[in-house]
Amino acid sequence: MKVLWLDLNSSYAHSSLALPALHAQIADDTSIKWNVVSATINENAGMIVDEIYRCQPDILAATTWLFNHEQLLHVISRVKALLPQCCIALGGPEFLGDNEFFLRSNPFVNCVFRGEGEEIFPEWLMRKDTPNDWDTIPGLCYLSADGQYKDNDIARVLNFSSLIPPEKSIFFNWSKPFVQLETTRGCFNTCTFCVSGGEKPVRTLPIETIRERLQIIHRHGIKNVRVLDRTFNYNTHRAKELLELFLEFAPDICFHLEIHPALLSEELQKELKQLPDGLLHLEAGIQSLREPVLEQSRRMGRLTDALEGLKFLCSLPNMETHADLIAGLPLYHLSEIFEDIRMLAEFGAGEIQLESLKLLPGTEMRKRAKELGIQYSPLPPYEVLQTHEISVSELQTARQLSRLLDGFYNTHTWQYVTRKLILEREEFLYRFLEHLIRIGLIDQPISLERRGLILYEFCKQHYPEYQSEVSIAWIEAGMSLKKLPAERVRTKRQTPPESWKVLYGEYRESLRLCFLPTDEESNHGYWFGFESEIQKVEPVFKAES
Repeated sequence: MKVLWLDLNSSYAHSSLALPALHAQIADDTSIKWNVVSATINENAGMIVDEIYRCQPDILAATTWLFNHEQLLHVISRVKALLPQCCIALGGPEFLGDNEFFLRSNPFVNCVFRGEGEEIFPEWLMRKDTPNDWDTIPGLCYLSADGQYKDNDIARVLNFSSLIPPEKSIFFNWSKPFVQLETTRGCFNTCTFCVSGGEKPVRTLPIETIRERLQIIHRHGIKNVRVLDRTFNYNTHRAKELLELFLEFAPDICFHLEIHPALLSEELQKELKQLPDGLLHLEAGIQSLREPVLEQSRRMGRLTDALEGLKFLCSLPNMETHADLIAGLPLYHLSEIFEDIRMLAEFGAGEIQLESLKLLPGTEMRKRAKELGIQYSPLPPYEVLQTHEISVSELQTARQLSRLLDGFYNTHTWQYVTRKLILEREEFLYRFLEHLIRIGLIDQPISLERRGLILYEFCKQHYPEYQSEVSIAWIEAGMSLKKLPAERVRTKRQTPPESWKVLYGEYRESLRLCFLPTDEESNHGYWFGFESEIQKVEPVFKAES
């Protein structure tokens, strides 16, 4: 039996765990010959089909999710036309809802799996040629020979820790910049917009099992591990055990975690404070800073606790915390999103991620969309188009605001001055967003240097007191001292003043100095020292006089 796995991702930086997770369970079955075709959604469908066709598979399997859904259908429909005897089986989060419409609309798909596949996929492979027996396979959805829709509910792996880990599969991809490590399945929380909302029971791996898997990951030289655990800190005792385990791999590995800021016990806060720099990168699920919005979304935890927890996390100097907001949630207004961004900036969030709500298959919020007054796209990525609280055009404004945050606040070079403008000038976000839209750049890719030019020119016109802040960021990023943001910089024959306050680095006479005056009358300003005559280089010395 020849099985071909179509590994279709959004980019080559990402890699799905589905194939190695499934393959690891049946790797010893020599009757199955495996092939893999890897591609991205931006590649030509015909080229992908050609590669698949040359393999002449008996079965084509793939994971379907909202961002590869459309391209995947283009590919597999062509494959079915060329290889009508090939059985096409799909799984993934796209099939957590009702699958009858999908199967009737896409007759080239033989069946889809709802839920966790490690146990049921091997079972289905054994019965692939006897469709009359498919009705006993949990989670399998298909159309019978007489056209009836068959739905076998959802598949769950109850003994999660008994699975053979995906790292033991020959198809585990060690070439990516990070790997994913699934330590928990299910979620104690009940968020109605999440596919894991209310997924019970919560199943966890023993600490020793996780240690063994991390040792394998470490031996492969992986520097970044994304821990797949919907709420890492739902249990303080387990969270402490995991932190102690992660310390065993410091400083070689950085761990990316999702953390619930409302559930930070004093005990866990103490542990987090003591961790070495760079061990953790935190994603704090906050979604909204409005109590009615969170209550409507059935997110557990009090808002006051979440805000206190988030403020604590953002204050930690030894790790970076990212916070997310979701536009389009019921009861969430655009004006409140702007206000919430200012509050997150005040906390000092390392990144502010503003996403549009997507009503994913199988979620409670999708089932209640009409009741909640939500209109959404029926096609992937199922984005919300309008609610009672936010209009079509306001959702587009939120999307554009997300672009602004990514380009300026979430970019290290421009973050300090952008945060300062957000906090000290209440109207800044509105005015700067309007400016980016007016000059036609809000939806265009903009280089780091171009962003600096835009911000400098905008401040020069509207907020001249912030020009120096942009210039400092420009200089420290090693950008050209011959361009506009460095127009006030003095570069020729600069000699040190009688006294200065060193901010970083060590002055040496061999350094090339430049001076940025911030007050011409008092000659107050900043000194920067460079290692060489090349102007486009980051300074190694900075002082204030």
